[in-house]
Amino acid sequence: MSAPNRVPLSVLDLATVREGHSSADALRGTIDVAKTADELGYSRFWVAEHHNMPAVAATSPPVLIASVAAQTRTIRVGSGGVMLPNHMPFVVAEQFALLEALHPDRIDLGIGRAPGTDQATAAALRGVSPYLTVEQFPEHLQTLLALLGDTRADAGRLRATPFPETYPEVWMLGSSTYGAQVAAALGLPFCYAYHFAVSSEVDNALRLYRSGFQPSPRLARPHVMVSASVIAAGTTEEAQYLAGPSRIMALSLRTGRLGPIVSPEQAATVELSDLDRGLLDKLPGTQYAGTADEVVAGLDALVERTGADELMLAGTVYDPATRQDTLLRLAKAWGL
Repeated sequence: MSAPNRVPLSVLDLATVREGHSSADALRGTIDVAKTADELGYSRFWVAEHHNMPAVAATSPPVLIASVAAQTRTIRVGSGGVMLPNHMPFVVAEQFALLEALHPDRIDLGIGRAPGTDQATAAALRGVSPYLTVEQFPEHLQTLLALLGDTRADAGRLRATPFPETYPEVWMLGSSTYGAQVAAALGLPFCYAYHFAVSSEVDNALRLYRSGFQPSPRLARPHVMVSASVIAAGTTEEAQYLAGPSRIMALSLRTGRLGPIVSPEQAATVELSDLDRGLLDKLPGTQYAGTADEVVAGLDALVERTGADELMLAGTVYDPATRQDTLLRLAKAWGL
């Protein structure tokens, strides 16, 4: 039997707010997790964009990226992602040109098409601008690429400043075949959000991405990252216990009962209906929860199934220390 293909591991963080703690505590926890990931040899640390959610403090990726990059040494820092329909391309280009100037060759710009919030909040973000619509996403993405040095498109007289010596690495994110096809057409690396998408979609999305890929000035061949939600602990039972808050969060997102992340103790006392259990069967909250060896076995199988060139590890937990412990255990088991 051949040795597993141990691809680079990265980290996705939402700066989750836990019950009894503040958003400031959540942001400090994100910085601590980023420092741990940097010290352990993880490749990337990405932060998300969500709005009007009690459990998420990550509302402005560029601001949080600046803080994380300033307090880490070598890890690449980026967005997972910037939801482009919420922002004018020129604003995003200048933000990430500035980040790249401050931290050369360390900045990733992951781009998503979803709003990262409900429709009412999305409308508040966009105002009455006729230029911020999902329908204009392909045009806006190409404009953004042009502003960040892609010579295949024309940004007119606009140039993103500060004038860059290097450019951020631009990724297309997606949980459907749409994002895969956009990434293929533009020759971008593609990150599939397997940690919250229907698992059966990943195979079709990656097939379409690879078969339709058009080489670009920055990428000669397809490059895939797949995200997965993980918790590693000393025993399987402990990991399942620590995964309790993620299950409650998964339910709250689907039932509209939003709130901060509950503790494992609170999660263990929640009574679940048959409907709740049915929802959790489809999306368990944490996909791989067990010992480090058990989680690594699941990730090895995911790489073999998808042919991923990289993996990104998500995880909803109550205490940032749980994430740090997970990253430590997996770094040792993975061989970082």
